[in-house]
Amino acid sequence: MKNIKIIEVKSEIGAGTRGASLGIDALKIAALDFMSNFFVNFPSDVVETENNLLYEPVESPYAKRIKGVKTIYERIAKTVEENIKSGLFPLVLSGDHSSAGGTIAGIKMANPKNRLGVVWIDAHADFHSPYTTPSGNMHGMPLAISLAEDNKDCTVHKPNADTIKVWEELKNIGNIKPKILPQDLVYIALRDTEKEEDYILKKLGIKIIPVSEVRKKGVEHVVRQTLLTLQHCDDIYVSFDVDSLDSSISRGTGTPVANGLKEREAEDLLASLMQNHKICCFEITEVNPTLDKENMMAEIAFNILQRCANILLIN
Repeated sequence: MKNIKIIEVKSEIGAGTRGASLGIDALKIAALDFMSNFFVNFPSDVVETENNLLYEPVESPYAKRIKGVKTIYERIAKTVEENIKSGLFPLVLSGDHSSAGGTIAGIKMANPKNRLGVVWIDAHADFHSPYTTPSGNMHGMPLAISLAEDNKDCTVHKPNADTIKVWEELKNIGNIKPKILPQDLVYIALRDTEKEEDYILKKLGIKIIPVSEVRKKGVEHVVRQTLLTLQHCDDIYVSFDVDSLDSSISRGTGTPVANGLKEREAEDLLASLMQNHKICCFEITEVNPTLDKENMMAEIAFNILQRCANILLIN
């Protein structure tokens, strides 16, 4: 049985579309609508945000609000580290996916000698750097930060010295760089990448399990494959971006993509992963109720959250 601690990160400075900071409250409303005591049953830590930066001019066009993102990373990393060291299981609810790099840093800081595996369930690779980004949005960069990989072979931009300085600091949070190895990362439901990302993923030989494989071979097979790939890891972190779901049901997120997972597939996939004793942290991200009807995305995400938490409690 795991002692769950909810970590709320209402940050959305890494996203291109506004509204993800409201995702956690949308999940709480979904819980109330389902008459669930979920948010009463578990203690929570609230990480202070830097969302005021959304009203200020962007200093770094190729890494928007990077200084604020660094501040958030440091706060999340400290919170996650402290909770893991206290024997708690961090269940992270975040606004935009950029904050996952802070979560990874915190897990690594808690147990620096442990080898960390990452299961990234997402339509996007989030593997850009300030040298390659098409948008400058930091939620497209957390894995490049965690793997300390600039992908300079595909350089498109020349970031200024100030941006590069903070970028290097981001990669080195906790004085551990890289946080994860390419062979310890598994993507599930990845289907919307840029050519720069395709290049680096292929170069590093990173494992990708497409939606077609989930459908053809089934959830249990995919979970077995994932855990087999990460068998040498001591800890495993699972990051679930709701845009991994098909765009027909994931309207309430900033970047929906067609041909994604069905609700039941995602739920079964995550529930099966949570049964593994190496899972040390779970994150749900990118719920944006401002883009939604009747809070549907948050309700789907909440069902997944509640089922996963129930499994963590009995495992």
